[in-house]
Amino acid sequence: MSRIGKKLINIPDKVSVQVQDASIEVKGPLGVLAKKIPQGITVEVKGKEIHVLDSAALPQSHALHGLMRTLIANMVQGVVQPWKKDLEIQGVGYRAAKNGQILNLQVGYSHPVNFKIPDIVQFNVDAKQTQISFSSPDKEILGNLTAKIRSIRKPEPYKGKGIRYVGERVTRKAGKAAGAVGSAGGGGAKK
Repeated sequence: MSRIGKKLINIPDKVSVQVQDASIEVKGPLGVLAKKIPQGITVEVKGKEIHVLDSAALPQSHALHGLMRTLIANMVQGVVQPWKKDLEIQGVGYRAAKNGQILNLQVGYSHPVNFKIPDIVQFNVDAKQTQISFSSPDKEILGNLTAKIRSIRKPEPYKGKGIRYVGERVTRKAGKAAGAVGSAGGGGAKK
């Protein structure tokens, strides 16, 4: 039995949890989240606590026990306090703009990249147009969305230009000029 899976999930005030058939629904001030429960996992609501149990008969349930407990805990926390992620854009002329639920990115391509943001995710672009802040009650959607936006122009290792998470450290490489210091004047044509 998983140590994480054995932990109880406390249900805060203003949050209601319903388990029906093979799905769980969590309602709170920030919205409603639902998730399918895999076979072999049982979710029980007892008072103000959620118990996640696995079946000893199915080996896959042992592997999913801790994961399902964590996903349900993220749902419960997300409907009370939204999850947040921030991206920053580095590079000359690189910028972002907000147009309704469409994020407009200019990141070194010959054309701007328009990215549709789902309604469950709120986002803002700062005044310098180089930092984008996202918030959502669904942690899974938020993580996938920011990863897709980052993959539009990943930070490159030579100049560091691109889209990265705030606080992400990009390992920089030395360019060609730094490696050619020892060979002075050896590039002429042979006779």
